[in-house]
Formats: sequence, structure tokens, C-alpha cells
Amino acid sequence: MSAANDARPRPLTPLGMLLWFAVALTGAAAVGGIALHRGESINSLWFIVAAICVYAIGYRFYSAFIAAKVLVIDPTRATPAERFNDGRDFVPTNKWIVFGHHFAAIAGPGPLIGPTLAAQFGYLPGTLWILIGAVLGGCVQDFVILFFSTRRNGRSLGQMARHELGPVGGIAALLGVMTIMIILIAVLGLVVVNAMKHSPWATSTVAATIPIAILIGLYMRNIRPGRVLEGSLLGLALLLFAVWGGGWIDHQPALRGWFDYEGPDLALMVIGYGFAAAVLPVWLLLAPRDYLSTFMKLGTIIALAIAIVVLRPDIKMPALTQFIDGTGPIFGGTLFPFVFITIACGAISGFHALISSGTTPKLLSNERDMRMIGYGGMMMESFVAIMAMIAATVLDPGVFFAINSPAGVVGAEPAAAVAMISSWGFPVTVEQMETLAREMGEATLFARTGGAPSLAVGMASIFASAFGAGLLAMWYHFAIMFEALFILTTLDAGTRVARFMLQDMLGNVIPALGRTSWYPGVLLTSGVVVAAWGYFLYMGTIDPLGGINSLWPLFGISNQMLAAIALCVATTILIKSRKARYAWVTVVPLTWLVTITSSAAWIKLFSPEVGIGFIAKANDLAAKLGAGSIPPEKIAQTQQIIFNQRLDALLTMLFLVLTWVLVIDTLRVSLRVLRGRAHPPLSEAPHEPTRLVEDWVRD
Repeated sequence: MSAANDARPRPLTPLGMLLWFAVALTGAAAVGGIALHRGESINSLWFIVAAICVYAIGYRFYSAFIAAKVLVIDPTRATPAERFNDGRDFVPTNKWIVFGHHFAAIAGPGPLIGPTLAAQFGYLPGTLWILIGAVLGGCVQDFVILFFSTRRNGRSLGQMARHELGPVGGIAALLGVMTIMIILIAVLGLVVVNAMKHSPWATSTVAATIPIAILIGLYMRNIRPGRVLEGSLLGLALLLFAVWGGGWIDHQPALRGWFDYEGPDLALMVIGYGFAAAVLPVWLLLAPRDYLSTFMKLGTIIALAIAIVVLRPDIKMPALTQFIDGTGPIFGGTLFPFVFITIACGAISGFHALISSGTTPKLLSNERDMRMIGYGGMMMESFVAIMAMIAATVLDPGVFFAINSPAGVVGAEPAAAVAMISSWGFPVTVEQMETLAREMGEATLFARTGGAPSLAVGMASIFASAFGAGLLAMWYHFAIMFEALFILTTLDAGTRVARFMLQDMLGNVIPALGRTSWYPGVLLTSGVVVAAWGYFLYMGTIDPLGGINSLWPLFGISNQMLAAIALCVATTILIKSRKARYAWVTVVPLTWLVTITSSAAWIKLFSPEVGIGFIAKANDLAAKLGAGSIPPEKIAQTQQIIFNQRLDALLTMLFLVLTWVLVIDTLRVSLRVLRGRAHPPLSEAPHEPTRLVEDWVRD
């Protein structure tokens, strides 16, 4: 059998056909049960079964079709990692290590926080979008961008756009990617800040992960080089010790004050951390953090799945809530299109395209590994989103809304908040919330917006029931650390990627700034990037609505628009490669993304509803300010909110225009190709046969 054929799945035997038919039937029954179930609560086991069956069928058949027919994976072709092997950036790496690196980089807070926030609409819309969106959209995007970048010497998304579309599309893509990255990183920081606010246990635990990562980096590089297992075990033991130590600190009056901070103070600390992560050597902080977080992420998700299978808790949130009409307290907006942009990373994420291009391609040793890493990596992230949806919806709905609803909506006093939430038909009491906070080791759980605290409560409840009810507070703060590792891994990696992008752009004007080895340039560009996202982060912490209310929709819109940019590039390359008959693979998710992002952007810009539209909110506050109805002590804060709302509107308009520029340029180039007219040539590197035949590389 040839190497090329060896990359393709073997034909099904009669027994195999029967088994896959059984998987399809089981999956259809599980998805149908979730979709059609009404009235009494549904068991969470259905969600696990549905997810596993859908992912299995998608990976075995759809990804195989894309690999064999659409992309034509060639295992005999040398990858950039082999051809440009320099021992630093381009390094042929074992596929499992690449998978771990890739998953650690793409798995940010999106698959955790997005489903948690979207539970405001009920469990059904988000669950269906996670399953369908990932198999037909997110996994496809990650896979095809990884393939096209690898075939183009590991070029970034912006570079591919410039080469394949021309100067107009290239400039639009570079500008869009850079500005979108700033928003993405800011929201990541806001989520972790809201999780640590006034929580000495959480803050001390998360703070401890930084010196732990540095210690492990030094251990595996200088103290015990090559002792990967030792370093891994030591790192995991220290992380668990940090959770226990955080609980000890929380019970020491003399120490807990050192870790009890307001949101703005924590924002400044996260900004300082982001700058340090961008300028420190990658082996000192980022690499060990990514490495340890991969074990923690995968291990926790697997343990959570096992606990759900064992316990089979009932879903308490309704399939649909009354908030599908756009009156939700957590964020404003109707079911369509906002459920699709709220759940960003769990279904499809433009951020992944930045990892699948320019980073992971430099490590791939063989093209046949792309399917597992690109399609399979996103599938694993989607499974994380399903776990998050379950953890959020097994909570009593009243508790869920009490934790996630901002004080500016339900009231600052606990009595007012529970009265408001109970009036929605989701009963909850002050005593219930106080008892829950005490069990979790927190002073209060009211108005802990951002999704992370409520997700941690849900995870802790499941873990405590399965593995030890007496350790509820420990499980809660373990979950907070787990979420923080997701978030900080993406925050520091995203900051470094944004710094590289800025250096590339400025290097065209001042060549020295483009050199990553010139430290003054590294410090300058890192400072600019961190200041940009740090501004939005800090402003989010002083927003009376919790920041998430306005920033998460902007995050979702920008992230999905970035995915649309990636799919525009992929569609153009497919058509230029004379594969127009297969272009529907990328055109279908592209069309859907452009529809939902354009609709959401238009609503956020021009909706007259104060709780939804950026401009409406700014005008309403400006009118109140002009009428003198704003208390004197809140005038400065109100002026800042007005500015932020108008800035959010400006950014949304910018993202919308850039996306449509890419769409129109994609249509222009594609029509020129189909009509046989002049167009930018394909920039694919010429074929070179691989010389890597070692078992560790090929198997």
C-alpha cells in the first residue's frame, strides 16, 4: 500500500458498517431526545452520548472526506518543519506533543464561558450549536487553515491573505486580525479578574501558578534536562498544593488581606503579567505553563465526563427560557443571532486560525497528522464546551442567575436580587446563596459575572458528589484554577502572537522593529499591545454592568468575524486550486458566519434598546447626564461608560467593514479564477519528498 493511500481510512467492512450504523442511530436518538424533550428534567448522560456519537461520525467520515478528496493529504511530502528545521521555530515534533501544544493554545475560556453565558437561553440552543457548529464549521476551519499554512511554509493567516487575495484583502485581513486580537485578549483578562475579585483563595492559587511554571521551566531546562516525567509530576503536585495552600491562606486573617483585591487592582496585575509573559523567554513561562495546563485541562475534562456518567445528574435549566426574546439579564439580545456569537470557541473560533497558521505548522512532521491535530483538536475543545453546558445547567436556575446577573440589573442588595430573580420564575433565597457561598469558601456569590464562578460551582458540585462531598470548597477553587489556566494560557500566548504581528507590520517601516532578537523592539511592541488590551480590560472592571454585558458580545462578534476572514482565505485557495466543486465545505460555514456576525453587529450598532445597542446606551446616558439626573459622584464614571460604548460601536463597525471587504475580495478573485482571467497566483510551496522515516515521527 502506498504512503498516500495509507493516509486514508480503510474501507468499511460489513461489520464496520453495522457498528457505525448503530453509532449513528444512537447519536440520532440522543440528539432527538435533547431537542424534543419538554416538561420534566432531562438526564445529562444524553448530552455525553450525543456528543460522542456526533464527534465520532464527524471525525470518521466528514474529516476523512476532507482529507482525502478536498485537501488531498500527502504523507510523502516534506513539511516546513522538516525543510526548515532550525531547532528553534521549525522543529519536526511527535504528533502527540504537537496535539498537546495545539490544544493548549486553542483551548481558552471560550468553550468554558460561552456555553455558561448562553445557558441564559436554556440548554437546547447552545447544545445544538456546539455539536453542529463544531463538526461542520470549527473543526473544518482549523483543519483547512492548518493544511494551507503548512503548504505555504507555515505562513500566518494575514500573510496568506496578502499572497492569495492581493493587497486589498491582505491589508484588510492584517488590520482585522490585529484589532480583533486586542478585544479577544481583553475579554480573557476580564473573565479571570471577575473570578478572582474579592476571593483570596482564588487569587493566591492563580498567583502561585506563575512561579510554579517558572520553576518547572528552569527544572526541565537547567536542573534536570530531559527529565520530562519528573518535571510533569512535580508541576502537577505543586498545582494541587497551590489549591490547598490557597484555602490555608484564606483562613489566615493576617494573610488573606494580601490577596483580597478589587477588580481594577487585579486588572493592573493581569496587565503586568501579560507584559512579562510577552517579553520573557518562551521556555521560562509560556512553555511550562502550556505543558502543565494541557495535563490539567484534559485530565479535568475527562474526570468531569466520568463523574457525569457515574452520577447522571439531571439538567435543571429549561430547554428554552423566556429570555430568548432579548430581555436576558446576563447579556442583551435575542436568541438569533446572539446564541451563535456568545458560544464562540465551543463551535467555531477565529482565534484558532491564528494558531493553525504560523505556529502549529512549524512543528508538524507529517501531513497525515493534520487531521488528528486540526479536526480532532477542535473536536476536543467542543467536548469541553458540552461539559461546560452541563456543569452550568445542573445548577438550580435561580442560583445560576443570582451568580451571573450583574448588580446593575438585579440590584446590589441580596434581598433585591433574589426578589427580582424569583419574579422571573426561578426561585432562590438569600439564605440559599449564603449557604452556597460558605460551602464554596467565598464571602458571596452574588453578581459574580463572567461565567467562571457559576461554572466552578457547577463543576464543584459534580466533583464533590462523585469524589468527596466534604471537599466542596477545595473542588470549587480547583475549578477556578482550572479555568484560570485555560484563560492565562491563551492570554499570554495571544499577547505574544499579537506582538509578533505588530513587529511584522512595523518592520516594514523600521526594519529593526521587525527583528524578534532586538530587545528594545520587543519591549516597545509588547508595551503597545498590552496597553491596548489593558485599556479595555480596565474599563470592563469599572463598568457597573460587570463589563461582560457589553464586551462579551463584542468578543463573540469579532471572534466569529475572524473565523469568516479565515474561511474567506480558505475558499479562495480552494477555488484557485481548481477545486471549486468542493468549495461548499468552506462556503457553507462562511455564509452562516457572515450572516450571524453581520446581523449581530447591526443590532449592537443600531438597536434602540438601551440594554442591547451600543449607540442607544451611549445616547441614553448622555441624555441623563445633560438632564442632571446622574449623581455627582458618578458623573466621571458615566462619561467613561459613554466613551466606551461609542468606542465599542466604532470597533464593531470597523470589524463589519473589514469582514465585508474580505468577502467581496474573495468573490472578486474567485470570479476571476472561474472566468479564466488574471489573478494572484497560488503561493503553495513546491513538492519535496520527505526524508523522515523514523517510527517516532511517522507513528
